[in-house]
Amino acid sequence: MTLHSSRFVPVVVAVLSIATFAQTGSAPTSSPAPSAATAPAATASATPSKIGIVNIQAAIISSNEGQRDFETLRKKYDPKRNEIESLSRDVEDLKKQLSTTGDKLNEDARSNLLKQIDSKQKALQRNYEDAKNELEGQQNEIANRIGQKMMEVLDKYGKEHGYSVILDYSGQASPVLWAATSTDVTQILVEAYNVVAGVPAQPKTSGAPAITPKGAAAPK
Repeated sequence: MTLHSSRFVPVVVAVLSIATFAQTGSAPTSSPAPSAATAPAATASATPSKIGIVNIQAAIISSNEGQRDFETLRKKYDPKRNEIESLSRDVEDLKKQLSTTGDKLNEDARSNLLKQIDSKQKALQRNYEDAKNELEGQQNEIANRIGQKMMEVLDKYGKEHGYSVILDYSGQASPVLWAATSTDVTQILVEAYNVVAGVPAQPKTSGAPAITPKGAAAPK
């Protein structure tokens, strides 16, 4: 199975390690070592070593609650996105005006046009950065809120199904290089979380991103 990193907000969950004693409810206790005369032949350990992988970020986004909350956030930022796109068009129009008529303008007119371009570029960059930072902060809040509840579902699932470790491969620094498809519990986690959260499936949407960076990072 080829693994791809997910590009979204960071979630403060990376690896779920489930110790053996967590399944029994008590820590293992030590006992006297048997003497050489009575010690049985060594046998393979019966400790479960089931390992799974999960894309926690994808699970958060594709859960019914995640789809609902991120879509609500996208709609909230539509006016800001439209404002940024309008500013971006204004900057491009002024640049075209300078390109086509710049050599025909007198010094004052040319200087005034350059000032307009500079002013609108700065406003565009400032608005874009402010909106981007605010949007990312709210995305993080949603992801961490859902992620914390999802970890409880994953913890229960891991214990009930005898997992020793479940690794998160959603981050770029993931230690997972390859894993069999059968070890991926992402979809299972999403389905289990949807049941616990009680949020119905969301209608399909094709809306634009909340904040469109095109043209916003270009001003110099």
